Amino acid sequence: MVASMTAFARIEEETEFGTMAWELRSVNHRYLEMSIRLPEELRAMETAVRESVGGRLGRGKVDCTFRFKPSAASGLSMSLNEDLVAQISQLIHRVSALVPVSSGLTMGDVMRWPGVVQTAETNQEAVQARAVGLLNAALADLQQARTREGNKLKSFILGRTSQLTQIVSLAKQRVPQVLEQYRAKLTDRLKDIREGADPQRIEQELVLVAQKIDVAEELDRVTAHVEEVERVLGQSGAVGRRLDFLMQELNREANTLGSKSIDVETTRCSVDMKVLIEQMREQVQNIE
Repeated sequence: MVASMTAFARIEEETEFGTMAWELRSVNHRYLEMSIRLPEELRAMETAVRESVGGRLGRGKVDCTFRFKPSAASGLSMSLNEDLVAQISQLIHRVSALVPVSSGLTMGDVMRWPGVVQTAETNQEAVQARAVGLLNAALADLQQARTREGNKLKSFILGRTSQLTQIVSLAKQRVPQVLEQYRAKLTDRLKDIREGADPQRIEQELVLVAQKIDVAEELDRVTAHVEEVERVLGQSGAVGRRLDFLMQELNREANTLGSKSIDVETTRCSVDMKVLIEQMREQVQNIE
C-alpha cells in the first residue's frame, strides 16, 4: 500500500507506573530523520525508540514526544541531589558577585537542571519496556494514518494518469492532420513561387518536416511512464523516490513534445500534460 509521510498520532494510557503519553508527527523528508523528546530520567531508552521507529517507517521527518507522570504508588521514587543543588547555589552567588545583576534563575530552573532530581534505578527497565510497548501502538496508529492519506494520494495521481492517457490519444490523432495541413500550406507557398511546383520536392519537404515534428516516440514514452507510475502505485513499501524520478521523465517528454509542435492543439496538449505532471509531482513529494 502507498503511504503518505504526513500524519499524526497520539496515544495515552494509565499504567501501573503512572500516566504515559506518546505524540508522533511526521512530514515529508528525503530520508528518515527522527527528533526524540524524552524525560531526563528516561533518556536511556532513546536507542530503543529509534529502533522501533526505524523498524516501521522508511522515510519522513518524525517528531516523537513522550510524556510521563509517575504515580505515587508506582515505586518509582525520586530524590534530590542536595550536593549538586549546593554547588549550583554557590555558583550563582559567585556569578552575582562578579556581575551585579540578578541571576534570573528560578526554583523551577534549578529543579530542571540535569541531575538535580534523581530517579531510583528500581523499575526503570519495566517503565522503559512499557513505554516502548506504548510507542509501538502509537506507531501502528501513525502507519494507519499514513496509509489512509496515501490512498487519497494514490487516487489523486491515478486520476491524473487517466487524463494524461486521454491527452496522449488526442495528440496522436492530431499528427496526420498536422501533416496534411502543412502539405496544403507548403503547396500554396510553392505555387506562389512557381506554377507547377515539383510534387517530388513537396514530398521531400514533407518528409523532412515529418521527421522534425514526429512525436510518436515521445508519446509512446509518456504512455510507458504512465503505465509504470500505475504499476508502482500498486506496490507496497517506499515508492516515493521512484515516482519522483518518473515525474521527471514525464516532464522531459512533455517538454520535447512542446518543442516539436508546429500546431496550436499539439502545443496545448503539451501544456496540459505539464500541468497534470506538476500536480502529480507535488503530491508525490509526500509519498514515502
